[in-house]
Amino acid sequence: GFTPQSIRTFCDKVGIAKRENIVDFSLLEFCLREDLNSTALRAMAVLDPLKLIITNYEDGLTEELQSENGPDEAYGTRTIPFSKELWIEKEDFMEVPVKKWFRFAPGASVRLKSAYILRCDTFDKDENGKVTAIHCTYFPESKSGNDTSGIAVKGTIHWVSAAHAATAQVNMYDRLFKVENPGNEDGDFKDYINPDSLHIVQAYIEPSLLKATANDRFQFLRKGYFCLDKESTPENIVFNRTVTLKDAWVKEVKKG
Repeated sequence: GFTPQSIRTFCDKVGIAKRENIVDFSLLEFCLREDLNSTALRAMAVLDPLKLIITNYEDGLTEELQSENGPDEAYGTRTIPFSKELWIEKEDFMEVPVKKWFRFAPGASVRLKSAYILRCDTFDKDENGKVTAIHCTYFPESKSGNDTSGIAVKGTIHWVSAAHAATAQVNMYDRLFKVENPGNEDGDFKDYINPDSLHIVQAYIEPSLLKATANDRFQFLRKGYFCLDKESTPENIVFNRTVTLKDAWVKEVKKG
């Protein structure tokens, strides 16, 4: 998933040195983010799904909403379906919200990307106390691009329509080692392999991603940059994460 332009930019920044030295991998990731931020197509995918049910939305109704394809108007827009039942990320709901929580919680309102403002009213739990669904009220006058509701919200989240979403395997790749340079550490290099360097999830993706090709690069909103796996097929869709939106390893290094 690393683009030619990102590698060229990386080489320009590093330059040529007479002495052997190690360049932090985060610089290469930075160059990639800079390139993909301006070139990657935007799309929505839910990687850890939670059902959202809009109680006052008509059964069987499907709306076709418009959402931008890229970082500017030159990329145009695409059509995304909207219906009564949606998938959102589990992390976008909190039963007992902390301070400065701007996503769903009982009584809290949130905007769905390119759609409407919704208020969370109730939620369901299973016998183990796990939240299985949330029930919301939507405000028809709050439609993106034509909002006359006067409702102010601070949070915007991504989503996909449950009735129209496709399923896909998403390979969440991360750094192979837990340390910057295993060669400088004592013991076997295998002792420093990151056990979380690959995490495989089953995700729900918006229908437009069914048309993805091997050369496409995507920003899954709020989740990172992804590309289609070479082994992906229409029957078994597979996406690979190329890089996160932000460098999460900065915090890990500070902890260490």
